[in-house]
Amino acid sequence: MIKVAIADDHFIVLNGVQKILASTNDITLTGSYKNGDLLIDALKLEQPDVLLLDIQMPGKNGIELAGIISKKYPAIKIIALTNVDVLVQVKKMLKQGCMGYLLKDVEPDILLKAIYTVNSGEQFIYEELKKQLINKMTFSASEKLITRREKEILQLITEEYTNPEIAAKLHISPHTVENHRNHLLQKLGVKNTAGLVKAAIEQGLV
Repeated sequence: MIKVAIADDHFIVLNGVQKILASTNDITLTGSYKNGDLLIDALKLEQPDVLLLDIQMPGKNGIELAGIISKKYPAIKIIALTNVDVLVQVKKMLKQGCMGYLLKDVEPDILLKAIYTVNSGEQFIYEELKKQLINKMTFSASEKLITRREKEILQLITEEYTNPEIAAKLHISPHTVENHRNHLLQKLGVKNTAGLVKAAIEQGLV
């Protein structure tokens, strides 16, 4: 059973999320909180597996709370659930340790998919925002480290292409793609595909 908590100051959002989670058999809502102070107090007693966190709330905002919670309770997987679709805010939340970023108008199945995904340790970013991040991808800080071909492959990886698909698209062998992927993992100091996207954001590459 995945334990989920939500912090949001709008009753309609809290009620809507509660109904969505109630439709599943393996997710339970352990608490809902209207501000950061109530959330912090509750976490002292019980920690959820996944926390849905709004950015704009009375008192401490979601960015501050994400930083505090990530340091004190690193096992909690945080998903930003917000109306804010500004890329700067997306980056700030991810830098504070958020594993996911969703807009409040997402379909229920997307919310559930995000919860399952981050609970398994993978990152989940709302598709439209992910595309914007990819489109703004620049490698000014690491241009000397990342080659043009690696940049092409990294972008295709973030677009969820498989190694054979990348090989076919770029007219190179799957073995060559795998070598480039391994070089990117080493250069960005990460272990998997989700780490590549996250590292690019954290290092100011997107």
